[in-house]
Amino acid sequence: QVQLVESGGGLVQSGGSLRLSCTVSGLTFQWWVIAWFRQAPGKEREGISCITGTANTTSYSPSVTGRFAISRDNTRNTVYLQMSSLKPEETAMYYCARGATYTACPNWKPPSIVDYDHFGRGIQVTVSS
Repeated sequence: QVQLVESGGGLVQSGGSLRLSCTVSGLTFQWWVIAWFRQAPGKEREGISCITGTANTTSYSPSVTGRFAISRDNTRNTVYLQMSSLKPEETAMYYCARGATYTACPNWKPPSIVDYDHFGRGIQVTVSS
């Protein structure tokens, strides 16, 4: 079965950086779009970024453009999210997800939760002020 496991979360000071990893198993990794989402307490899950299977296209939410960078290593079945200049309001659970069949990752819009069918359990990122 498809499994996604996030790692790399933790506590960081405002303005700091953190790199999240998402390791995926149970599928032919390079065929699938992978995305990152986050959910703060009391808020809806928000799409942050996605990347196509060959990494030729990426997309970002306007709230993270210029500060976050998504990448993938298809030899390691892993997608990364490098986060910089973090803000306290970005404290949340961060999730990676696999796109459903035929899901695209157009560079003009962030990922939408309805297009993703497998999610990891999430990992906590806390940004202190």
